[in-house]
Amino acid sequence: MREGRAHAALVFDGPDAVGWCQFGPTAELPNIRSRKAYQEGLKKLPDWRITCFFIDRERRGNGIASSALHEALRYIAQSGGGTVEAYPEDYTGERTSNSFLCSGTLGMFEKAGFRKVRKIAMRRWVVAKKVPSALDVNARH
Repeated sequence: MREGRAHAALVFDGPDAVGWCQFGPTAELPNIRSRKAYQEGLKKLPDWRITCFFIDRERRGNGIASSALHEALRYIAQSGGGTVEAYPEDYTGERTSNSFLCSGTLGMFEKAGFRKVRKIAMRRWVVAKKVPSALDVNARH
């Protein structure tokens, strides 16, 4: 966001924005949580990062984050695809406030086809997925 821009997939209910997912090329989103641990095991930077979700308090638990994630991945595919990383929290089997899940849940990313790469904090994972270019997929059909 050094140039004052960012990518976001917004989810609307009628005229009201009820959630969003921030994503962008790695250079656009250089800062991530647990950065020191992340850099220790770094082999190669991803092409894209998904860093943050915001869901209206009254709408949490209704699949809005998953919808925003799906649309972010669709945009990434339309923009040429590549390796996508995210840094979700894993509170499986534990009770926690949804307000702590601003980077999404591990389960949501796994359902979207992401794989665990490595753990970088007590409950935080690096997950990754290779997203094919929509241009390549459309050319084959």
